[in-house]
Amino acid sequence: MKPNEGTIDRALRVVAGLGILSLAFVGPQTPWAYLGLVPLITGLVGVCPLYSLIGINTCPAKAR
Repeated sequence: MKPNEGTIDRALRVVAGLGILSLAFVGPQTPWAYLGLVPLITGLVGVCPLYSLIGINTCPAKAR
């Protein structure tokens, strides 16, 4: 799959994913916090399946 996330988008996803995932260990300690893995993994990989379905691409165009 082609990357469809820009640098800022990826960074925000990683930070948000880590923040949500930390709630599984600190704070309310609810299993719902493991949903933080979704933005974390998509941020690390650079591909969002939902973006592909909707047709969104925040990845900057490469200069030729």
